[in-house]
Amino acid sequence: MKKNYLFVLFLTLTFAITQHGFAQSNVNGDSVQQNIEGLSIYPNPVNKGKTFIYLTSKRNLTKKIEFFNVLGKRVYSIILTGKQVNISNLSKGVYILKITENDISETRKLVIK
Repeated sequence: MKKNYLFVLFLTLTFAITQHGFAQSNVNGDSVQQNIEGLSIYPNPVNKGKTFIYLTSKRNLTKKIEFFNVLGKRVYSIILTGKQVNISNLSKGVYILKITENDISETRKLVIK
């Protein structure tokens, strides 16, 4: 009976070690960037009368911006080459922005009052 416990303990430890050893990692050993570096959206919240928001990042590359309502429906999409986004066609509410720059995506919340 003791042999079975030792065998089960050995298998459990082996399984735990191999699962930890096969975690996802970058082949080069470099860290994988998950966020758009230096991304900022302002003003947020947007007050009455403002028709533009500004999106900036450290690299300021071309960005694809998708606006989703709180139900998850895409209501607006734009390719941004500068910094200024016209939001005059959006009504008051809370939006989720999906910003994609250089194949890296990040989501942010935007409130329009």
